[in-house]
Amino acid sequence: MAKSMQSPRLPKLSEEGLTAEQRALAESIKSGPRGQFKMAGPFAIYLHSPAFGELAQRLGGHLRFKTGVPPRLSEFAILVTAAHWKAQYEWAMHAPMAEKQGVKPQTIRDIQAGRPPKSAPRDEMAIYAFVKELYAKRRVSQPTFKRAQKLLGDAGTVELVGILGYYAMVSMTLNTFMAPLPEGMAAPFREP
Repeated sequence: MAKSMQSPRLPKLSEEGLTAEQRALAESIKSGPRGQFKMAGPFAIYLHSPAFGELAQRLGGHLRFKTGVPPRLSEFAILVTAAHWKAQYEWAMHAPMAEKQGVKPQTIRDIQAGRPPKSAPRDEMAIYAFVKELYAKRRVSQPTFKRAQKLLGDAGTVELVGILGYYAMVSMTLNTFMAPLPEGMAAPFREP
């Protein structure tokens, strides 16, 4: 793992100095499916634009906790997205979640290293092919689509694309504003 040398591009806010709109966003995040609010990662960034942040966090809460995509496959797709964008914070937060949901440690290491996870179960490989093809070609072939659709159904396939789009947005947000990792944590990817 590389050491993170990033400096955030937005001023750090203190909970005591939050505006009413910022406090409302923090409370909305805390009272939603996440059950907590951290002054870190995308939520610390969203505080700088609370109206946008509210919309984004609601969509994220739905996509992370309320879709028909099984949690293991959802976290797997989030990891493939984080690796694609080399989103340090996103990876650092979701790799342990993916493992807790049943993604094998070797699979996680392979994705982090940019290798296809050859020992991953068939359902994860179907998701991997879908994600990689969509990001590389901006389209998904009929055979790749059919494998995901057979696995997830129509609604789950729509939700998978939503998960990918949301976490691509989160990854771009984290990268653009150079969200710092928690103190003492090494960056999972080399900075370009």
